[in-house]
Amino acid sequence: MPAIKAAVCHAFGDPLTVETVDLRAAQAGEIEVTLKAVAICHSDISFAEGAWGGSLPAVYGHEAAGLITGVGDNVAGLSVGDAVVVTLIRACGSCPSCSSGKPTICGTPYDGDHGPLKTADGGKLHQAMASGAFAEKVVVDQSQVVKIPADMPMDAASLLACGVITGVGAVVNAADFKAGQDAVVIGAGGVGLNAIQGARIAGARRIVAVDVSEEKLAIAKEFGATHGVLASQNKPWKAAKEALGRGADAVFVTVGAAPVYDTAPRYLAYGGKVIMVGMPATGAVSQYEPANFAAVGQSLIGSKMGDVVIKRDIPWMADLYDQGRLKLDELISGRWSLDQINEAIADTKTGSAKRNVIVFD
Repeated sequence: MPAIKAAVCHAFGDPLTVETVDLRAAQAGEIEVTLKAVAICHSDISFAEGAWGGSLPAVYGHEAAGLITGVGDNVAGLSVGDAVVVTLIRACGSCPSCSSGKPTICGTPYDGDHGPLKTADGGKLHQAMASGAFAEKVVVDQSQVVKIPADMPMDAASLLACGVITGVGAVVNAADFKAGQDAVVIGAGGVGLNAIQGARIAGARRIVAVDVSEEKLAIAKEFGATHGVLASQNKPWKAAKEALGRGADAVFVTVGAAPVYDTAPRYLAYGGKVIMVGMPATGAVSQYEPANFAAVGQSLIGSKMGDVVIKRDIPWMADLYDQGRLKLDELISGRWSLDQINEAIADTKTGSAKRNVIVFD
């Protein structure tokens, strides 16, 4: 097995350790990608802090881009040298979810304990989220990657693996958002900014960003928000409705906080939808009065990874970027080396960063 450097989590809440690990070669249906960039997603941080449990030791990271350097048997349409985005969306292609066009909720489980990674002494090393991309290389299923233009900057391309498709996809896929409708986006972090971009691209009439930070509300307007509302004010949904002149057709909750879900329906118009994107910790609970939803035709809709079909949606978004209609470079707050990953995570946790990206030589 070739030796690579990876950032390993040995205990929840502890700093990651950059160390040498083993990565086996690509087998049937798999490809090896030498990474050029991997972004730090809040989901990686939540996993590493133990919010959702999981197997340890583990290599997190799932928002990556690089060049194919190995191809297993029975791989179609991908070749050594191709530039690709690497996602966590591992789709079997034949379960009921995949067969109905919803690969983000593929029902075929993947056991990361028995993936391509091993510790340097041959022990178990969990490939988290079927990716393990806080590393120099990954071996993943061919269903997880999408070819991109060879000249696309890799740091920008890595964002298409999760944060961008999750935010934009929540609008165009999960909400089925229509031109002329009104949106509220709660949380103006990385995913929230992309939900705002998605609403702008989809032709929203007005877009209200809601956040606890004035600075983030100002940034949200750069990405397409027409109004900003401080979440800390009394009854912020009233200010949002004043800005819209009505309730919202869609409210996108992009933060993983249960209390936010408690109040999200208050922003809605009759017939509106709350799109549930942010993921609170396991065990967190929200409460609703179901009669309120039934009486005025409102709904709660879960959205995992923007309900995307990556081979359809990522090329579309890459083209929007090339046209200057989708902001990616502006999402990058900082570029760090793998050896600086703990500093990059700490910076991300301050809440001031949009996306920090680990770049490889």
